[in-house]
Order: sequence, then C-alpha cells, then structure tokens
Amino acid sequence: MKTVVSDTSPIRYIVAIGEAELLPRLFSTLIIPYAVFQELNHPHTPGIVRRLMASAPSWLDVRQIKGIPIPAALAHLDAGEQEAIILAEQMQADLLLIDEKKGRYSAIERGLPVIGTLGVLELAARRYPLDLAGLFDTLLRTNFKVSPSLLAAVLKRHENREH
Repeated sequence: MKTVVSDTSPIRYIVAIGEAELLPRLFSTLIIPYAVFQELNHPHTPGIVRRLMASAPSWLDVRQIKGIPIPAALAHLDAGEQEAIILAEQMQADLLLIDEKKGRYSAIERGLPVIGTLGVLELAARRYPLDLAGLFDTLLRTNFKVSPSLLAAVLKRHENREH
C-alpha cells in the first residue's frame, strides 16, 4: 500500500464537490497532519467538509508531526502546508496531495512527489467512468482557483489518453 499524505485543499475541494468517496477508492488511506485536520474543521470551511470530519472517516489518518522545529525554508507556507510537507518527509510518502503553488514548489524542491486536486480528479477519471470535464465544471463553481490554460491542458491530456 502506498503512503499518501495530504494538505487541506485537495480534501476540501474533492469533498465540497460531492466526490469524497474517490479519496479512499484511489488511496485507501489518506494521512494528514493535525494542522490540516484543524483547517478542515475551521468555521469558514464548507459545512459538507466539516460534517465529514466530524464523522471521522476510517480512511483518514490524523497524525502529529514528530517534534521538530519548522525549517526556515518552509516559513513562508501556512501551518497545514508546512506540516504536510514535514509529515510526508518523515513518512517517506509515495505521494503528497497539495495545491498551493508555493507549497508545491517547496515540496518538489525537497524531493517529494506531488499531485493536486486536478491531478487527483484526472487520476480518478482514468480509473473509473467519470466525466472529468463535468467534475471540473463543478469544481469551478466553488472558490477553487486555477488558470484556464492549466485546466485546458489537463482536459486535453486526459482526452488524448482516452483515444
């Protein structure tokens, strides 16, 4: 089984668009640091996400990072991103789910393999009969931010893979 650590936004947005079941189908277990758990329970987080966190899904494993100071190279990131990167390093994760550009760059610089919300949805659409364009349309009705060119590139890559 692969070790997959997640930051807040991939879980938040996939749950918000009503596709929470994709996460355990794709990854069996998602490991999150406590700071991400707190962010997923924040009052400004959509109610659907907070309700899922309150039910403590069996596929979600909340961990404390082992007591090390936050490296200066990660100081520009929020707590969830910092802890997700550190936890992924500590666990030698096979994959880190993270969206925010600065966090992704920091994780990649540290040698971590990363994928974001769009990549998770693309992976799901490769494995299961899903309408990726429809999922992206639903995602864009949230406050998810993505460049139109990136969205188009992912859809084109997916369409080319299908043919």
